Amino acid sequence: MTTATRMTTMLLAGTVTLCLGSAAVAQQAQTGVVTQVNRINSSVAIRQTQSGTVGANPGPAEEYKAPGLPLDDLHAGDGVTFSATETGGVKTLTKIDRR
Repeated sequence: MTTATRMTTMLLAGTVTLCLGSAAVAQQAQTGVVTQVNRINSSVAIRQTQSGTVGANPGPAEEYKAPGLPLDDLHAGDGVTFSATETGGVKTLTKIDRR
C-alpha cells in the first residue's frame, strides 16, 4: 500500500467516525417550548430550553419538519421533550412528547 493510499484510508475513516458521532449526538433528547405549529406543512418551531445561567436570553426558535408525527394536540406554549436529526441542513423531528 502506498503512502497516499494509507493517508486516504485514514482520512476516510476519520470522516466516517466524525459523521457517525454527529448523528448520535443529534438523537439525544432535548427540551424546549413550542412557538408555532404548522399542521398544513407538518412542521413545528421550537425554542430550546437554555440550561445554565438564570436570566439568560433564550435562543431563537428553530423550525423542524415533523413527517408522520401527530401534531393535533400540540400547541404554541407547550413544553416538549424531543429528538431530531439533521440531514442536508433540514432538521427533522423523530420524536416529540408534551411535558
